[in-house]
Amino acid sequence: MFNEAKEAIKEKMATLMLAGFGLVAALAWNDAVQSLFNAYFPQGQEVLGKFTYAFLVTIVVVIISIQLQKIVKRK
Repeated sequence: MFNEAKEAIKEKMATLMLAGFGLVAALAWNDAVQSLFNAYFPQGQEVLGKFTYAFLVTIVVVIISIQLQKIVKRK
């Protein structure tokens, strides 16, 4: 029983660490893409750039979510 709990804790810790690294990577990409949009949308059009960015990110997240659901259902 102790070994099972120990293994469960190890798995949970690994999952949490990977989630943390994923968050760091996501924040880095967020900053990079925002900088790209700021370079292509001139001064005064920041709102349009932000909405475009939010729209594109939403589309990407929806596509990834759908693909992940398909993968999970296969197992």
